[in-house]
Amino acid sequence: MRTKPCVDLMAVRPGPAPEGGCIECLAAGDEWVHLRFCVACGGVRCCDDSPNQHASKHARAEGHRVIRSAEPGEMWAYCYEHGATLLDVESA
Repeated sequence: MRTKPCVDLMAVRPGPAPEGGCIECLAAGDEWVHLRFCVACGGVRCCDDSPNQHASKHARAEGHRVIRSAEPGEMWAYCYEHGATLLDVESA
């Protein structure tokens, strides 16, 4: 179920999240709150509730608009460009 129509989210496919922590926080020795992964490149980064907000910074810098949650049991995706959420990637 989509909260808003978004062509970027229509391309999101199910699959497991990459393992590991925020690649940028790990390199800097920082901590994070929740993890997201970039659908375009697969890089794992921290959410906007984390001090460094690496996922949204990556999206702006690289133009990689869509992330998925890397948290266990969470199957949603989000498009930064359109502010749209796909609540259940498995049924997309």
